[in-house]
Amino acid sequence: MGFEENIFTVANKEALNSAAQWLIHKSAGRKKWFLYGNMGAGKTTLVKQLVQELGFIDAVVSSPTFSIVNVYENAADKTKRIYHIDLYRLKNYEEALDIDIESYLDDTAFCFVEWPQIIENLADADFFKIFIETTQNSERKIIIL
Repeated sequence: MGFEENIFTVANKEALNSAAQWLIHKSAGRKKWFLYGNMGAGKTTLVKQLVQELGFIDAVVSSPTFSIVNVYENAADKTKRIYHIDLYRLKNYEEALDIDIESYLDDTAFCFVEWPQIIENLADADFFKIFIETTQNSERKIIIL
């Protein structure tokens, strides 16, 4: 495990706790996150840890590849939620509008979006963008863009 200014290297799943804490700190309160990375890079695994770090301890986090949007509620406060969105299966911006992507991004809740390329035009300075890549050592490198 190690980190530089905008790069955090994770050697194993146990180190994800530190990576999630680091990212939450680096996000400076931004609640809209775009997660980039190849298939299997660990985007959903990272979201699982982020959801836990944000206090949603009872949330069952799973990949929203087929559902497109998963909503996680805080067991202690049902008014708090996190949106976890996976746009991998969508073909274009219009399909993102069909799932009402703008309402999720406009909400005050945390919103983690995997495969956000088709909606990048909606991003502004308040969006936190990270890229996850797999290294030759099977480590994960988390890079703040």
